[in-house]
Amino acid sequence: MKDFTIAIYCFLDDLCKALEEKSDARRKLTDAQVMTTAILAAYYFHGNQCFAMSYLRDHWGFKMPDKSNFNRNLHQVFPLLEQVSYQLGKTLKEWNVEKVYIIDSFPIPICKNIRIRRVKLCKDEKLRGYNASKKEYFYGIKVHMIVTGQGLPVEYFFTAGSVHDNLGLQGMAIDLPESSHLYGDKAYENEQYQALLAHYQGIRLKAAKKNN
Repeated sequence: MKDFTIAIYCFLDDLCKALEEKSDARRKLTDAQVMTTAILAAYYFHGNQCFAMSYLRDHWGFKMPDKSNFNRNLHQVFPLLEQVSYQLGKTLKEWNVEKVYIIDSFPIPICKNIRIRRVKLCKDEKLRGYNASKKEYFYGIKVHMIVTGQGLPVEYFFTAGSVHDNLGLQGMAIDLPESSHLYGDKAYENEQYQALLAHYQGIRLKAAKKNN
């Protein structure tokens, strides 16, 4: 964790300097520190930002604000975080000489299925989806992600939980190198879309065949 923290913070700090991004002088944290905290929370603390804030405050001396102020800071740097994610994905695709990619989706539930009626954050039947791997319904959004053969994410797309994987794939603005091989499970089987990808972008979509 120590080496990863140093590496990701130094990378983000250098990137912010290269992009000439100036942090708000009224904030306790710089843009690089805010993004480092968010990434560590996702990578090591199962998305718990409070744990990541405590770790960086106690071990690295970050001057952490309260949770509410940190959330506001994170919302302010979100466009920059998206830009960092895009540039990293672009670089990883350039380095991936094998040109092998995998696509799959996973749910991000807002709440447990039994508490759907009491949700006040958002109310829409489109958010109700089915998680086939766990054989259970969920209420939330679905992330469609393309990763390299080593599991490094390069592209992602958000949809409502009820959207089928095949429709999520068609909604993505896929920007993979020509002659790439994209593998997916049987949910992505679509002969017409496979032909379109091969003809216009030179991408070979290989989906597992259905039993029928």
